[in-house]
Amino acid sequence: MVAQGAWNFYTAKELKPEGWLKRQLKLQAEGLHGNLDRVWRDVKDSAWIGGTAESWERVPYWLDGFIPLAYLLEDEDMIARAKRYIDAILDRQKEDGWLCPCPDQERWQYDTWAVQLVSKVLAVYYQCSGDERALKALYRMLKNYYALLSSGKIHLFGWGKARWFETFIGIGLLYKRCPEDWLVELGRLLREQGQDYNQVVSRWKRPLNQWSLETHIVNLAMMLRAEAASCEVLGLPYTGKADRWDNLLKKYNGTPVELFTGDECLSGLSPIQGTELCAVVEQMYSYEQLYACTGDSKWAELLETVAFNGLPAAISDDMWAHQYDQMSNQISCERFPGKAVFRTNGPDAHLFGLEPHFGCCTANFGQGWPKLALSAFLHQGNRILSGIPIPSRLRTEIGGKKVDISLKTNYPFESRFVYEVDCQEGATFCLQLRVPSYAKEPLLNGRPVHSGTGVSVEIRGKTSVTLECQTQPVLLDRPYGLKSVRCGPLVFSLPIAYQKRKLEFERDGVERKFPYCDYEYIGQSPWNFGFSSRRFEKEERGVTAVPFSSEHPPVVLKAKLKQIDWGFEDGYETVCAKTPNSLRPLSEEVELALYPYGCAKLRMTELPLLAEQDQWQAPNARAARQSQG
Repeated sequence: MVAQGAWNFYTAKELKPEGWLKRQLKLQAEGLHGNLDRVWRDVKDSAWIGGTAESWERVPYWLDGFIPLAYLLEDEDMIARAKRYIDAILDRQKEDGWLCPCPDQERWQYDTWAVQLVSKVLAVYYQCSGDERALKALYRMLKNYYALLSSGKIHLFGWGKARWFETFIGIGLLYKRCPEDWLVELGRLLREQGQDYNQVVSRWKRPLNQWSLETHIVNLAMMLRAEAASCEVLGLPYTGKADRWDNLLKKYNGTPVELFTGDECLSGLSPIQGTELCAVVEQMYSYEQLYACTGDSKWAELLETVAFNGLPAAISDDMWAHQYDQMSNQISCERFPGKAVFRTNGPDAHLFGLEPHFGCCTANFGQGWPKLALSAFLHQGNRILSGIPIPSRLRTEIGGKKVDISLKTNYPFESRFVYEVDCQEGATFCLQLRVPSYAKEPLLNGRPVHSGTGVSVEIRGKTSVTLECQTQPVLLDRPYGLKSVRCGPLVFSLPIAYQKRKLEFERDGVERKFPYCDYEYIGQSPWNFGFSSRRFEKEERGVTAVPFSSEHPPVVLKAKLKQIDWGFEDGYETVCAKTPNSLRPLSEEVELALYPYGCAKLRMTELPLLAEQDQWQAPNARAARQSQG
């Protein structure tokens, strides 16, 4: 059995973005992700399409986001470009079903993470296009994978062992259409040979300056969906492993925006450690799968926090540049002249650019916004759930009758949701809405409802449903005596003004040339502040053409702060200390605007609350830095 309350996703044919979400997707299409096949050798000259460049994960990673983006935007040029890649991949499928660009004699040493990943791509392409060739190729590829694994000719190792559960996206799609026994047996083989993460949880509690698959942040972000993705095919009960794993990871490695640090392995609770962008989008996808599997609204709220904060924070306004690592307290993004502050990443991992540190995020970050858009509405029988209430339009059928739902909202920047529904005569269904746990005085069509619950509205004919609520800023505790500010799903940061330094060069045969060059963001404004009051005033400024604009944020919080002696991390001039040297005020109180975390590319997110301190010297600040590293 699957988890009670399992929901199904709509396809990109039925569900379309509107409002700010559509503008965000267009920015992505016009930016780096939408042009990788034109500017980046690892995609435009990939071995997957007969070239000589990378032959493993980068083209499948790119297609996993590019395909739904193309179909959500109904962009005929992008759809045709996606099809050219799929055609080239399918044309190269071997007679026995093998699909990856690997010589036959080297299959035994080929890490089959690529098999698992391209199975997701074929599933996504079929769901978007309806092209039966993709389904047939997926069937043949997985049948071959089963034959190789069951015969012992190959075994899971490396990344394939760590990410075995990813194959269930494709297995699940096939099993619903043709429930053949070998698909279940393939799933069991993958589970038996794959990493059992319960055996390594002790390694998540004490971060080390040591690289390992068991603490690799992207593996762990993916791992959260392992049970949700596999339990139905395997016929196993859903036991909530993700709840335990998510809680444990955040207890020892959590950030204010519901991520966990990993640059690129788990890195602890320090606000100057990083989080890899691949992990951001994979954590989003895990929460999407968990919400659909369980119907538990907590996964939706976690998804929103990661999506509306962590995702835009690591990508430039024009979406032509991205970071590998983002930090909660990030005062400058300049290449380190010596040892990086990160535990396992290099000196340029926090720069914005084409492929800072490593190119996996270049290929993979594009799945974030399109898959979030496909989580706007979910369905189960004659029930439709407004999952992530972002501006979108759903055109579908229930019982053969047409249903049209348009959700008009500027959420998360505002908290008013208007559902305009038009049903064909004879159609009836239940529209379920999520009332966030942080909603204050929520009203459904003018009548009070409870926060943190779901409400159902029986729909027939043409009608309008309005849900509105208030959100209030709150200070939340962070480690080391620091605080963060949150209002609804948005976390707020003190923005730091910066200058861009453009870097155009070639390295390892990869050219950086405007607009796909690298940038240093050099901090220019004071950042050494502490909160001097718990009171914050929200000001809505309206959503512009760039929804998460670093220059024109759609909403800000007015905050009272005082400068303090914060200091730099030992050995660095562009990294603030993990904790302040002293809490003694160095200035009069000033009022400054806090920006949404995703809008503040340079920022201070975790600050002390000065009013709560009994003495000015920061308690154990030096000791904390020395003991935690």
